[in-house]
Amino acid sequence: MQWSANWIRPAKSYGDVCPAFRKTFFCPENVVSAALRITALGVYEASLNGSRVGDFILAPGWTVYQKRLQVQQYDLQICPGQENELTVVVGAGWYRGRLAGWLPDQNGNAALPAALTAELTLRYPDGHADTICTDASWQTAESAVRFSELYDGETYDAAFEPSVWTPAALYDGPTDTLIEQQGEPVREQERIAPARIFKTPAGETVVDFGQNLTGYVEIALDGVKGEAVELSHAEVLDKNGNFYTENYRSAKAKYLYFCKDGAQRYKPKLTFYGFRYIRVDRFPGGAENVAPENFTAIAVHSDMKRTGYLSCSDPLLNKLFENVIWGQKGNFLDVPTDCPQRDERLGWTGDAQVFIRTACLNFDAERFFTKWLADLAADQREDGAVGHVIPNILRQSGSAAWDDAAAICPWAVYLAYGDPSILRAQFASMKKWVDYITAHTTTKDLWTGGTHYGDWLGLDAPSGSYKGSSREDLIASAFYAHSTALVVKAGRVLGQDISAYEALYERIVRAFRQAYPVYQTQTECTLAIYFALAEDTQKTADQLAQMIRDCGTKLQTGFVGTPYLLHALSAHGYTELAYDLLLRREYPSWLYPVTKGATTIWEHWDGQMENGDFWSSDMNSFNHYAYGSIGEWLVRVMAGLEVDEKKPGYKHAVIYPRMGGNLDYVKAEYRSVYGPVRSFWEEKPEETVLHVSVPVNTTATICLDGAKEVKVADGLNFTDADGFMQAEAGSGDYEIHFVR
Repeated sequence: MQWSANWIRPAKSYGDVCPAFRKTFFCPENVVSAALRITALGVYEASLNGSRVGDFILAPGWTVYQKRLQVQQYDLQICPGQENELTVVVGAGWYRGRLAGWLPDQNGNAALPAALTAELTLRYPDGHADTICTDASWQTAESAVRFSELYDGETYDAAFEPSVWTPAALYDGPTDTLIEQQGEPVREQERIAPARIFKTPAGETVVDFGQNLTGYVEIALDGVKGEAVELSHAEVLDKNGNFYTENYRSAKAKYLYFCKDGAQRYKPKLTFYGFRYIRVDRFPGGAENVAPENFTAIAVHSDMKRTGYLSCSDPLLNKLFENVIWGQKGNFLDVPTDCPQRDERLGWTGDAQVFIRTACLNFDAERFFTKWLADLAADQREDGAVGHVIPNILRQSGSAAWDDAAAICPWAVYLAYGDPSILRAQFASMKKWVDYITAHTTTKDLWTGGTHYGDWLGLDAPSGSYKGSSREDLIASAFYAHSTALVVKAGRVLGQDISAYEALYERIVRAFRQAYPVYQTQTECTLAIYFALAEDTQKTADQLAQMIRDCGTKLQTGFVGTPYLLHALSAHGYTELAYDLLLRREYPSWLYPVTKGATTIWEHWDGQMENGDFWSSDMNSFNHYAYGSIGEWLVRVMAGLEVDEKKPGYKHAVIYPRMGGNLDYVKAEYRSVYGPVRSFWEEKPEETVLHVSVPVNTTATICLDGAKEVKVADGLNFTDADGFMQAEAGSGDYEIHFVR
C-alpha cells in the first residue's frame, strides 16, 4: 500500500512503562472530514482530545509482522477552528511481549522498541487535502500505563500526568509490508455482572462472574489518590474452594490500578485475561468494602457475526453447545488461540483444523480465517513446511495433523461459504505442504519418519506420555492422503491441472492399505474410516464399534481421533452408539465437564477429577476449544444441516438428521450466505415430525432417517433409498410427518 508517514519511536527507553505519542495540530474551520490511518509495532490505543478513537481492541492485531502488518482507518470528529491533540499509547502486545512464556525469548522481542506510524488526512470542500504524518515533530512521554504485557497483565496510575514531553526519534520500521485491515477487528462484546462475591476457606475475597471468558474487568469506585485496586485472575477453584492459578504457569495475570481522587472507572487498555474468577488482593478501605457494582467483566473477541444455533430436549447437551460457543469466543482473538489464560495463547494449527468446520457453523468466520491463512502462507518455509503455530514464533514445523491445516482449513472455508477465492489464495500453499511431505518422508507414498504430536492427549496413552497409543506413521500417512485429496478437490474447483496429485493420492491409498491392514486403536480405525482409507470401511466401523463396547462404551481418542469419531460411527450404521458416547456423563465424555460446572470446553476430559484434584498443573486449560469440534457433529448429523460439496455454502443443502439418544426434539438454524437453513425434528407418540426451511434461490435434498412410511409429505415426492427416504426441495418451509 502507498505510505508516506515515517515510523517514530521514543528517543529513550521508558523501561516497562508504555510510551505515549502525541501531536497537536490546528484544524481549519472548513475541514469537511478527517481520517486517521495508523498502525504500530506493539498494540495501541489512540485518543483525540481525550476521547478514544474507534473500538478496535489490541490493534493492529497479530500477524506475521515481518511480512504483513495491518493498518487501521478511523473517521475522526475533529474540532474545527481550534487546536486538537492526537495521543497514542503503545503496549508490548504480541510484537514485543514474551512469547511463548515457557521458552527463553528467542528473538529478543522484549528489547525491541515500541514504534508508531500514522497518517491523518484533513479534507476540504474543494477536494484538496492536508496530511499530517508521524515524524520528528511528534512528541513522546511516559504514559499512565505503567506496565502492560499479555501474560502478566497491566498496571495503571490514574493520577499520573506526563510532565516531560520530548521529540520522537525516527525509526527504520517496515513500510513495504503494510496492508489494509484484513481480519475481523477485536471488539468488546458481552458485559457480565458478578454472579456472587464470597470468602474462600483461605479467607480470600473472590468475585465469580459465572462464566469463563476472555477479556478484562472494568472497575468503578470512589477513591483517593494513592489507593490501589489489585486483582488476580483464575478459571477455577480448587477442591477446597480456594482460588487456583497454578495452571496459568508463569503468566501472572495481574491487574493493578492506582486511584485518583473522586469517582472513577477504568478497564485495561492493552492486554487481556482468561478468567471466571477474580481475587481482590487490594481495595480502598479493604476487601470488606467490595460490592458487585464495583466490577463488570467484559468479554472481547474477534467481531464475528453469530450464524449457528442449536437446542434440544437435553439440558446438558444445550449447555455443551453453549460451552462450545463460549470456547470459540474466548479463543478467537485475532488468531485461533489454544487457550486465553496461561503463558501460551498461540495459534496452534492442530486445534484450528479440527475445529474449523464447527467454527464456521457457529460464526461467520470467513474473514477471520482468510487473514489467518494468509499468515500461514506467509510463514510457510520455502520447502513447504508449516508452523505448529501461526504466527510461527516457535520456529517448529512438520507435524502431521497440525501442519495439515494448510490444506484442511482452506477447503473448510470454501465449503462453508462457497467462495473459491480462498482456494485461489491458498492453493500454492496447499500444494507446497503436500510437496513437503513427499520430499521428507522416509518411505515412498507414505509419511514415515519426522517428529509428530501423534494422537495428542489420547486416553490410551502409555504411562508418562501425552501421546496416545496410535502409531504416528499411520496417523501421518492418513493425513498425507487427506491433504493430497483436498489439493485434488481444490484443483478441480479452480480448473487446475492436478493429475500429478491425483496419481499421488491413488498411490498413497494403495500403500496405506498394504502397510496398515490392521488397526490397533479407536483413532486408527476412525481415521481409516473417515478418510476412506480402509479397504472395507464398514468392516473397520464394525471393529471400531466393538472396540468402544469392549472398553465399557468409552472413547479413548485424543486430539486427532475425537473430531471424527462420531462421524465414523453414524455414517456406518452406529448412530445409536454415537449417541451413547455423546450422552455419557461419566469421565471420559463431552458431558462430564458439564456436570462439573464447566462453562467452556476443557483441554482434558478430566481437567478437574471427581475428587476435585486437577489432572495436572502445567498443561490444564479450562478454555481450550479443540474438543468443541463435537459441535460440527451436533449440527451436521444430529440436526442434519449438511453442506453439499458440489454446491457449497449451502447453495444446495442436504437435510439429513439422525434421530436417536431418546431425545424428544432437536432444533438447529444456520444463517448461510443465502439465508437461514433450518432443521427441527421432534418425536411424537406415533410419528416423527421434521420441519425444514430452505432459503430463497437454494435447493435441498431432504432425507428421512429410517423412514418406513411418509404420512405427510407437504408436496414433496419421497423415494426409497438405502436406510432412508429422500426428496428434492426448492426454497420454502416444509413439515414432514413419517414413521420410523
